[in-house]
Amino acid sequence: MEGRTRGGVVWVEGNARERFYDSRGYGRPDGPALELAPVEAAHLLYRGDLDAVDGQGFRAYLASVPGLAVRFLVYKDLRDRGFYLAPTTRGGAAARDAGEAGDAEDAEDVDLHVFPRGKGPWDDEVAYRVRVVGERTPVPAARLGDATLAVVDEESEITYLESRRPTVSGTSDATLPEGVPAAMLGDRAAVWDPPAELYARGFYGQPLEGEAGGLQLSLLEAAHLAGRGVIEVSGGPDAVTERGREVEGDRFDRRLAVYDDLRGRGVVPKTGFKFGADFRTYADVTSVEELGHSELLVRVLPPDHVFQPRDLALDVRLAHGVRKTMVFALSDGQSVEWLAVERLTP
Repeated sequence: MEGRTRGGVVWVEGNARERFYDSRGYGRPDGPALELAPVEAAHLLYRGDLDAVDGQGFRAYLASVPGLAVRFLVYKDLRDRGFYLAPTTRGGAAARDAGEAGDAEDAEDVDLHVFPRGKGPWDDEVAYRVRVVGERTPVPAARLGDATLAVVDEESEITYLESRRPTVSGTSDATLPEGVPAAMLGDRAAVWDPPAELYARGFYGQPLEGEAGGLQLSLLEAAHLAGRGVIEVSGGPDAVTERGREVEGDRFDRRLAVYDDLRGRGVVPKTGFKFGADFRTYADVTSVEELGHSELLVRVLPPDHVFQPRDLALDVRLAHGVRKTMVFALSDGQSVEWLAVERLTP
């Protein structure tokens, strides 16, 4: 049995539907014939179920279609794991990456729909929406959030990274005083006579030991508290924000927007420096004495950020190693969008 390429897909005549779709979920039926995506045709060639496509065997066909080798490795891996799956064919991410126009009706920014075990393309249920990339392929943040990234490294091993748009929330909600005097100390601030609520209940700052006492605040904490009238500094809230911009540039505005957003959601952010992130977060702070384990590592990025898969895998691995979830806060200094990425074993 042979296939012929037409319009970017492979057509197989005869009883192809019965042999490949009805029994094993390959392709898209058209009467008794079958329309196959190139990666499906490559897999059937690999298995020996197809003899040739356009006169080519498996090796020649795999080499003749740009980008097919990487997609084939993922397709084969998922089939070997017991899944039926359907390529998004002409409208998939691979077509976009190759500069092809695609089919507007099929346009999806993923390559594969993976069905739950025991189900197939005839069922209206999708377990994973998979986008396939090589380890050197940049991935815009805008393409993540509702898809699983299958990264094929240079040794053809596959790492699956699930991305989603999480609901970030907590129950931390300390009642704070107003008009507490504070002083700027270079790239931080100090409250010399802090009310107990600031640290013990709100988990703001770091106590200064010794006779001087007091509470040290980061610039982000100071800007947040000054903007809400909790502390008063010389020059007002704008003076703290300007100091932050002098130290960090536009990055300070993005980080402050994320800090404000987290506090507004009942989540306490603290520095994530020792983890290589912007924040670590605590969702349920009632008192510092009963502080639990932080749940998230947060890295603040601009909305147009483009990930390198290697860096993304590094962040996810680090977060997993310290029992946290890696979350990216995409902010322009005003609004914030949340993106969580975790390792996945299909």
